[in-house]
Amino acid sequence: MIRHIVLIRFRPDLSEGAIATLFMALPKLAARLPGVRGFAAGRSESPEQIERGYLHGFTIDFDDWQALATYQADPEHKAFGAALVAHAAGGLDGILVFDLPF
Repeated sequence: MIRHIVLIRFRPDLSEGAIATLFMALPKLAARLPGVRGFAAGRSESPEQIERGYLHGFTIDFDDWQALATYQADPEHKAFGAALVAHAAGGLDGILVFDLPF
């Protein structure tokens, strides 16, 4: 399995409601793509408070690298990614991606 982890520093002018609306695309993607095992999204609630501005994020679990590659090539994923970049502080510089096999 592969856990796809995405952390985002959203622009300060973006409301929590707007962020929640962006994340609403995830269930649709997860439901229709093969090899997706689950997802979670939201705001950090870490008591350590060392997010360094990356206060929001999501994870998606995939069966294997091929399932992740299918997700990455998907047009709806590309549109979702473009929306995240457009709303992130500094564009792409406001996004971290980490893929963890487990």
